[in-house]
Amino acid sequence: MLYIHWFLLVVYLAITISGIVAVLMDNKQPEKAMAWILVLCFMPVVGIIFYLFFGKNTRKEKVISKRSMDLLTKRSMLEFAEQEDLHIPRRNRPLMKLFTNQNWALPFKDNEVDILMDGYEFAFSLLNAIGQAKDHIHLDTYIIEDDALGNLVADALIDKVREGVEVRLIYDDVGCWKVKNRFFERMIKAGVRVQAFMPVRFPAFTGKVNYRNHRKLCVIDGKVGFIGGMNIAMRYVKGTAKQAWRDTHLRIRGGAVYAIQRAFLVDWYFVCRELINDRRYYPPVDKSISNNCLTQIVTSSPVSPWPDIMQGYVRIILQAHRYVYLESPYFLPTEPVLFAMRTAALAGVDVRLMVPRRGDAKLVEWASRSYLMEVIEAGVKVYLYEDGFNHSKLLVSDDNLSSCGSTNIDFRSFENNFEANAFFFGEGMALRIKRIFLADQERSMLVDDVAYFIKRPFFQRLFESLVRLLSPLL
Repeated sequence: MLYIHWFLLVVYLAITISGIVAVLMDNKQPEKAMAWILVLCFMPVVGIIFYLFFGKNTRKEKVISKRSMDLLTKRSMLEFAEQEDLHIPRRNRPLMKLFTNQNWALPFKDNEVDILMDGYEFAFSLLNAIGQAKDHIHLDTYIIEDDALGNLVADALIDKVREGVEVRLIYDDVGCWKVKNRFFERMIKAGVRVQAFMPVRFPAFTGKVNYRNHRKLCVIDGKVGFIGGMNIAMRYVKGTAKQAWRDTHLRIRGGAVYAIQRAFLVDWYFVCRELINDRRYYPPVDKSISNNCLTQIVTSSPVSPWPDIMQGYVRIILQAHRYVYLESPYFLPTEPVLFAMRTAALAGVDVRLMVPRRGDAKLVEWASRSYLMEVIEAGVKVYLYEDGFNHSKLLVSDDNLSSCGSTNIDFRSFENNFEANAFFFGEGMALRIKRIFLADQERSMLVDDVAYFIKRPFFQRLFESLVRLLSPLL
């Protein structure tokens, strides 16, 4: 028996050392590599299992061929090329070129944008748009709950299928773990084409459980698009037993819908290998919409060559001259984003960050506090939103540039999730987003001194600092 024990110990050490070597050779960010090494060293057996599930880097994998991506992009490229009088401001060209070079996020003009600021607005607008669909409905969501709102949407989709409308739905398998299969089977039986994103079934796909589709997209007839932070669940309407929920979503009519459509069809190809690029999914823009509301729909994913949205955030923060305001429900920034925020604040830029005072995930809330202390010391004004849980993901800078989407300021969104944000170039949208931020600011508490966090008990602060070591994994 003694020999067996020694044999098992040697095998375990060999597996652990192999895991550490794999982490080092993966060339992860130092803090993320260190987090994984700590997990492997100090969590026997469990650490190895965690790494198998959550540790693999897929950024270098080619899951969609260049040829397929070219075909999926062909239609949006043609619509981009046919735009007349497209004017790209000189100051925005480098950022727009960055997004274009990374994943063919093309800029489109002629956009009308409705900003939906609560669940009631979002639910009404979405259901109304679904009800008016004549040709197709494409819905991509992280969560669709089996609750009152989820069933309303499911019923609406089923009704449209019976009217002859094509309906495609992508939901995230992990995001909908608690949703019973019968909820989706009801739609499938009615003719809705439903696909789960990266279904997790042991042992298959266990290494990809960490990579989730966090996008919230919807396209109606190729003419109306939705993008933002809201999932389809009643808590976005009525909140939870503990607190209200506040979020922001966009309803867009115009050229940007072509880009939202492309984002959905890329995801659809990803989940079921059906390549769709028919002209009917890219109908002409309503001629009554004529403006220079320049918009880029930017996606990012762990299988893209670059962390697209994170690099965009870094550039926006570093190029800001007067101010940059950010809202995020979670704040576990990657080192590049943290560096950019500190640098901008120390350079005299008015950097403001808004996070909820009470989060919906205690571990994340604890881990974020040391990061908040760090940016406060650099001069960032941190606001703690007190009127419930603020789930919005907003950015606005210099009355010229703004963004809204699904991306949180954390490791998971920047590196592990499939995300989508709308970036707007121009004063009109920037001022609208700015007004939303300032309204939320009125419901927030300013923390401009680290004493607010330091006055807590020593062991609590020590625990928060320890949790921070694991923040790349949260």
